[in-house]
Amino acid sequence: MTTTPRLDVQPLTPERWRTFAALFRTNRVTDGCWCMWFREPTSVFRAQEGARNRDAFRRIVKAGPPPGVIAYLDGRAVGWCAIAPRGEYGRLQRSRTLAPVDDTPVWSITCFFIDPACRGQGVAAALIEGAAALAAEHGARVIEAYPVDPDDGRIGAEDAYHGVVSMFRAAGFAEVARRSGRRPIMRRSLGRARRSRPQP
Repeated sequence: MTTTPRLDVQPLTPERWRTFAALFRTNRVTDGCWCMWFREPTSVFRAQEGARNRDAFRRIVKAGPPPGVIAYLDGRAVGWCAIAPRGEYGRLQRSRTLAPVDDTPVWSITCFFIDPACRGQGVAAALIEGAAALAAEHGARVIEAYPVDPDDGRIGAEDAYHGVVSMFRAAGFAEVARRSGRRPIMRRSLGRARRSRPQP
């Protein structure tokens, strides 16, 4: 999908679940979330935090299409980016700040997790390109992101999962709406839609 001499980005398929799970278990937050925060109401998310969120997300992975991409550095999973059709993320649909801008069908990048030891090595940029490729492969024409725009150049740990404006701007995204001072909605066109490929 997206490869550099040492960095390889691949879709999260059932065959790659073990490496994905190993990455998520390294962090207290991801080991509770399992990328279900944007998919579930808060009450459900809290009730299922931990193993039940993990099992719910594994079912999503098994059902396909891949709900995101994993970055491997020298064969070890070091990064994750979630992307899926916007309609799969109920929290986005309910949010006033991140509500749909218009009727354009989009795929949404909702979060990242990168091994702290591997930050600053281009992993996030590679994940964005891998996510764009995955969305395009499944027919998407536009991808959307909801990064943080820090006032002083600093962001807290919780905000870091969404990425920052500068990294999306560098990847070709443009701001299309801002209903909150720190949370713009950004989009990138993928050009002509490609026919979705059947899953193996």
